[in-house]
Amino acid sequence: MKVLFIGCGDIGVRCIHRLQMLEGWTGLAMRRHPDRLPATIPSVTGDICDTPHLTELLRTAGIDAIVVTLTPGEMSDEGYRASYVAGAESLAKAIRDSGWCSGPVLWVSSTGVYGQGGGEWVDELSDTVPASYRGKRLLQAEGLIGRLPVPAVVIRYAGVYGPGRGRMLAQIHKGELAPPKPVQWSNRIHAEDCAGVLVHFLQRYRDDRPLHSLYLATDNEPAPLYDVHRWLAEQLDINMTDTVTTASAGRAGNRRCSNQRLLESGYRFLYPTFREGYAALISESPE
Repeated sequence: MKVLFIGCGDIGVRCIHRLQMLEGWTGLAMRRHPDRLPATIPSVTGDICDTPHLTELLRTAGIDAIVVTLTPGEMSDEGYRASYVAGAESLAKAIRDSGWCSGPVLWVSSTGVYGQGGGEWVDELSDTVPASYRGKRLLQAEGLIGRLPVPAVVIRYAGVYGPGRGRMLAQIHKGELAPPKPVQWSNRIHAEDCAGVLVHFLQRYRDDRPLHSLYLATDNEPAPLYDVHRWLAEQLDINMTDTVTTASAGRAGNRRCSNQRLLESGYRFLYPTFREGYAALISESPE
């Protein structure tokens, strides 16, 4: 089974490396600068918004499934529109024009599409009323993917952490600590589990096992950000005081994300909570 990874960054690379260890799978990365990929990753130059090129690729390259992991060119409304919305429009047109009728398309989105701010639990059936331009554009793109003429699955990731994503550890090293009250709920998923979820869905589809059209991908334990920071400080042997706080007032949303549907699909986490994931990061970090 040949899988095209569009916008193949860190998560896509992790997926392809996993597929390379499985019999019968091939991963092909498509991005604007494939020279930045590891030499072990088969790749082609391309942009999701280059509809003619994408159409030709789908028509001739023997693609069986598509995984889309985009990054906006800039952190602005226009940046998100030009990547996610325009990308979804281009992909839809390329699928129609090429006559590609395989599947599935796995489209990576974000829990940022939720607007809840009072610590509520959210799942795949919860209302999506995003307050930010990011959430609004992501939700707009999701709508386009939901209307594709081939099977499609949208995956809303919570906050991704892992190697090369050490913002929270850097905050702790600087002595920054979230306030204990009001509670700021934190939802996260390790980058390796991000890749694991995508490979899990590809395997379920190949095995003709049912998939929902939407999943939340977050680990097993939403936790108050204060508790996460305090635990990290203990692991790093850093003395923290409750008077030093992060500039966290601008964090978008405040909710607890449920991964029940994902667990029911049979996925089992490599890093079930922040403790296992950050413990691995700390052990791998140079002194």
